[in-house]
Amino acid sequence: MKVDDGIIMPNRICSSFASIKKGRIFMRTFTFTFGWLLAGTLFVSESLADWPQFRGPSGNGYLGELNHPTQWSMEENLAWSQPIPGGGWASPIIVGNRIFITTAVDSKNTKPLGHAGGVRNMRGKKPTEPFDFKLICLNLVDGSTEWEKNIVQEQPKYAIHPSNTYSTESPVTDGKHVFCYFATIGKIAAVSLKGKLAWTVNIGAFPSGNGFGTGSSLALLEDTLFIQCDNDKDSFVVALDTATGKEKWKRKRSSRTSWSSPYIWKHEKRTDLVICGSGTVTGYDPATGKTNWQLTNTSSAFTASPASDGKYIFLGNSGPFRQGPLIAIGPEITGEPRLDTSKLPKGVIWAKLRGGPGMSSPVASGNYIYVSSRGFLSCYNTKTGQEAYKSRLPSSKSIAASMWADDEHVFLMDESGKAYVVKAGPEFKIVGENDLDDLFWSTPAVTKGTLLLRGANKLYCIREKKPLPNCEILGP
Repeated sequence: MKVDDGIIMPNRICSSFASIKKGRIFMRTFTFTFGWLLAGTLFVSESLADWPQFRGPSGNGYLGELNHPTQWSMEENLAWSQPIPGGGWASPIIVGNRIFITTAVDSKNTKPLGHAGGVRNMRGKKPTEPFDFKLICLNLVDGSTEWEKNIVQEQPKYAIHPSNTYSTESPVTDGKHVFCYFATIGKIAAVSLKGKLAWTVNIGAFPSGNGFGTGSSLALLEDTLFIQCDNDKDSFVVALDTATGKEKWKRKRSSRTSWSSPYIWKHEKRTDLVICGSGTVTGYDPATGKTNWQLTNTSSAFTASPASDGKYIFLGNSGPFRQGPLIAIGPEITGEPRLDTSKLPKGVIWAKLRGGPGMSSPVASGNYIYVSSRGFLSCYNTKTGQEAYKSRLPSSKSIAASMWADDEHVFLMDESGKAYVVKAGPEFKIVGENDLDDLFWSTPAVTKGTLLLRGANKLYCIREKKPLPNCEILGP
């Protein structure tokens, strides 16, 4: 049997047992393997598909083929759970067999509140002590901590909404370093996969709309890191060199606070860095920061991030009291068009005046785009915008985590831990409901056979439990 960095190669286990003769080696190997057999853990190979950023490799939450179980609970298909110190809604990312997750820890180990608790305590309190802003590396196989890196200890200047955290921006990786962004203190850091700090940059911390706090995650294209910093004082987008952290370009923005994350939209005409702001959507040239196009009159600020089906990009917003637009944009968009649903400008494929998502980002699968808002799931044809259905999710709580989908399913998870598995396609049909006991606002991460769900208290690993095939356990 070969054991390498905690990875067991199951096809060699039976023959290896037969060949082991020395008792001490046998017992050590037997004990290690038998523990795994009792746990029924799936053996994780080294050829895992990485989940390098918020919403996955393409940044849109689409998986292709099914990559994790469709049924789970606190008793079923829960491979492990690992407490995470402090508070953070940043999504985990995955490189090989390592998980990277950020958090902000104070002396009280403060955790965020749910939607109802946040509404009852709308006015967040300004921090009175420093937080430890950390990057934590966990083992994907068993959830054990490999290392923790304290990026900085600092007291944030501004209060946040009690439902938000001081570590909401998801990190991103190029496979060599993990890039972390803590917008509440304005710090960006590059850390090697082994936990060595490569560089840090301070781009400034700013007040947010209604004191809600920050939430825009990082985007990465080749050797350039992109940060959207829309706030209520001095909004901008900046591009940094991944090797050094030095600024490549920076563009001032007229937008006020927006919580959407930048999206790298690769289409037949070019590649656009798409930034959704308050009332505008802008496509920048990632290399220079030049504005390729800007769509105006898009209603309020964006909390959800864009999605794409590989051809069109879909985006929308909703305010606290009314649902905003849902918009499909094609590669032909250019100039500075103004959104008008009665006469669509060139490049806007279709638009729904009251179809925008809430906090949860939409997801596309096949010929349909799925949108969650106010307890409903809506489905639209990606080419025409025709509504296939709008159906209520039974007994759902507030949904903040972005949706994800494969070719056959659409997944939504509300803050109470109830996850809905909906059949993909034009007919609304719930094919499964799953529950975990925690508070969930963070968007999941997925790799082959594994689903990672970050709660306010723990990180949960969902994985089908399989015993070793055709292998007889031998005694000493």
